[in-house]
Amino acid sequence: MFITVIIIYFLLLLGVGRLTAPRSNNNIFFRGERQSPWYLVAFGMIGASISGITFVSVPGMVIHSGMSYLYTCFGFIFGYLAVAFILLPVYYKFNLTTIYSLLKPLGEEAYKTGATFFLISKMTGAAARFYVPCYIISQSLAQITLPQVQEQASSTLIFPLTVIVMVSLIWIYTRRGGIKTLVWTDTLQTLCMFTALLLIIYNVSVALNPHLIGWEAVQESFASVFTQQVIPLDTAGNGGWIAILSGAFIVIVMTGLDQDMMQKNLTCRSLRDAQKDMSAYGLCFFPANFLFLSLGVMLCLLCQKQAIPLPDNPDELLTMFAATGSLGPTALILFALGITAAAFSSADSALTALTTCFCVDILGMKPDGDYTLPSAERTRRRVHIVMAMVFIVCIMLFHHFNNTSLIDAIYRLCSYTYGPLLGLFTYALLHKRHCNPLGKGPIIACIASPILCYLLAESVPRLTGYHFGYELLIVNGAITYLALALIGKRVG
Repeated sequence: MFITVIIIYFLLLLGVGRLTAPRSNNNIFFRGERQSPWYLVAFGMIGASISGITFVSVPGMVIHSGMSYLYTCFGFIFGYLAVAFILLPVYYKFNLTTIYSLLKPLGEEAYKTGATFFLISKMTGAAARFYVPCYIISQSLAQITLPQVQEQASSTLIFPLTVIVMVSLIWIYTRRGGIKTLVWTDTLQTLCMFTALLLIIYNVSVALNPHLIGWEAVQESFASVFTQQVIPLDTAGNGGWIAILSGAFIVIVMTGLDQDMMQKNLTCRSLRDAQKDMSAYGLCFFPANFLFLSLGVMLCLLCQKQAIPLPDNPDELLTMFAATGSLGPTALILFALGITAAAFSSADSALTALTTCFCVDILGMKPDGDYTLPSAERTRRRVHIVMAMVFIVCIMLFHHFNNTSLIDAIYRLCSYTYGPLLGLFTYALLHKRHCNPLGKGPIIACIASPILCYLLAESVPRLTGYHFGYELLIVNGAITYLALALIGKRVG
């Protein structure tokens, strides 16, 4: 089943890639010729933000925290508006290919440090997200091909082949058009993903209400969502307002300061189009997550109805029904389509952004002249291949350790590494008129800040009982900014 879905899906993506990028050059790969329709970017960004982990994990969140994640999602809206009307005008003013070029006035060290922190964060985070769908697909293939030696086959043969094939497919359809292709493939992937999500919700609704038909069953299921679930006034020991504030800063940092997420926005024809795209996308993200959480509530109700115990691992809630075929073969096909679309949409954009950042920020390719040189195009192709190979190695490392806590640690590491980016950009924006090169100071500040935040996260709960959540990102950025301000005064 998974093989058929992946083959058909890949052929669709390959066809879209050929149609959207009949020729290849660096300006197309990096900037999409600045001709992307804003509404396609907005729609495709929704899918790019939802990884394979999101597809299987968000429904399971209701087991322990109800619908409280919506607080954070509500904060996302304010974050997207801040990105649209604060950061995007700056990026368009300087006609940036990569957003880290904005750090150049702080000195070469600050510029390279920001780009390096992004490369580390995005490579590890994207590999961790892509690991989960690869593992699910390899397990399904093992059950079909070698059911008697499922675990061993999956670990020693099927999983590595799955990873190599999946990453190779992504490389094939992105190698020509890069970001220009992704604007269109993300649109297709978002459409496939939400079609699968809505039809799975329909199947679960029918299973919950077999006495009702069609739309009536869906209405009854959503009525159950509102009657069974009350959003807690407290989230993980913190007030709801902290979750909202944290959600806003998560978006500012992990979207507005992330080359992967901003590269598509920078392909729009004008700043006004990019702002419309970001605002529309931000408003859509709340209802999108509401649908995932509502599916989780419905699945919990279905467990009660069928006297099935809830899984110990919340991530298994959706797969327990959809991937096992207990909701029927249609749900199995939809689950395969949804998780494949979610996996491809997050991994392909990450691979393109990593290639762009390394070529422009680390190797120093310049828009004026360098992009059109045959040597620059050869370099970009080689970097793209190397990034794909490193991506495969990172995924295989996750599988080798086979430890969920390791993946959680990688996510925590990513949240720590985005904090220094927040501090760097805040300093560059607030002091852009009086920026002086800061020497090696930014390197020291960006390394010291996550270490201090880790010490705070470990010591504060023991002393006060307060546990840091997403707001640690804000603290991390504030420490970096204060350190840069002190360094700036000495330099000035």
